[in-house]
Amino acid sequence: MEKAFLDVMLVPTSLVVMFGYHLFLLYRILRRPETTVVGYENHNKMEWVARMMQGGPDATRTALAVIATNLSAATVSASLSITLASLIGAWIGSNSLSSKLFTGDVIYGDVSPSTEGVKYVTLLACFLLAFTFFIQSARHFVHANFLISTPGCEIPVSYVQRAVVWGGNFWSLGLRALYFATIFLLWIFGPIPMFVTSIFMVTTLHVLDTNSTPLLQYGAPKKGTALREQLHLQGHHGVAEAL
Repeated sequence: MEKAFLDVMLVPTSLVVMFGYHLFLLYRILRRPETTVVGYENHNKMEWVARMMQGGPDATRTALAVIATNLSAATVSASLSITLASLIGAWIGSNSLSSKLFTGDVIYGDVSPSTEGVKYVTLLACFLLAFTFFIQSARHFVHANFLISTPGCEIPVSYVQRAVVWGGNFWSLGLRALYFATIFLLWIFGPIPMFVTSIFMVTTLHVLDTNSTPLLQYGAPKKGTALREQLHLQGHHGVAEAL
């Protein structure tokens, strides 16, 4: 009875701590984005897209290379998440194996079959949710790739900015789902490791998610840079006419 009481008290407390922190982070992102790393990065991404769209072919190639790197990271993370979800699903199917490894002699907490089932299902749900977010991140990066590389068409900068920013946002959501999966994974070993990990994780995330760097105020491109780009384009046109 005492072990089951620990699960009743510590597990909801751990979830309240995690969800409460992320709701607070969401409020800061919406109301005071400059105080968060997410808002700071989105500000720089939007300006980066605007500068890349104003540049020449070299800038387009650079932008496509950067987006391809993010796309690869999202794809690998999605593959890892669905692989772990598959392993958890196979683990749930082998009830005899889990009952042998995680018994009341090893875990100080509730080890009833119903509680064990909830542990595995919630862990599986987190990995599937992370997979969904990473896939959405890859989708937006692919869309941004198409928009930037479309020839002979004036694509509004805001369209590409929206695709790049949302790709990064879904990437962050996928990481958050993995953070939740971590505390649910430790719940398998008992409610005490889960509670301690949630407190440590929230403390660490608060430090990592807080931005103290002022937002960069980007000015207009320098005249020298614009002139070099114009001469570069004129040089390409001259070679094409000569051929």
